[in-house]
Amino acid sequence: MPTPRQWAAKGKVRRVTRWNEPVMHGPTRPVTEFGDELHQLIADMFATMERAEGVGLAAPQVAVDLSLFIYHCPDDHDRLRHGVVCNPAVTLPEGNDRRLDSTEEGCLSWPGAYQPLARPDRAICEGVDENGEPVRIEATGLLARCVQHETDHLSGTVFGDRLSTRSRRLLDQQKRQAAHLYPDDWPISPKGTRSAM
Repeated sequence: MPTPRQWAAKGKVRRVTRWNEPVMHGPTRPVTEFGDELHQLIADMFATMERAEGVGLAAPQVAVDLSLFIYHCPDDHDRLRHGVVCNPAVTLPEGNDRRLDSTEEGCLSWPGAYQPLARPDRAICEGVDENGEPVRIEATGLLARCVQHETDHLSGTVFGDRLSTRSRRLLDQQKRQAAHLYPDDWPISPKGTRSAM
């Protein structure tokens, strides 16, 4: 499998979609074609994620309603892992095996805003890769949070939907305060450094 840098070198940076856009709130279509068009989308997604300094990116975040996400993210041993998952399904621990980790979470589609969200500290994600071959990720640490966050996007859920009313208000306030740093076409145009007016 190509490295994230090899993928990104073939891609073009796209605009990251914001939460208030319709593509972020609908279900996605299954990936059924695994040819050049899909591979170019994946390359563009890696280029976009790298420019935006993210650890995961779902297709709706580049305005494409396909069931697909990419990741380049550390696990709980700080090993950087990367890959492509099409048509993912996530299984979470239950009962005594379920341990929640309440850590700050952010989203490239609501930039500059972070709030704690409790999620299971382990997850299994299964799907197929960019060539239609089966993949299985046994995810821990930040990677477990990442696969849950990205598969949420594919069902039209943003992590703000999982927050309490108070936490969502704080998240939205942070986003508004940081909005002057993120041009409408970010990360095509870089993040700014201007002071808020």
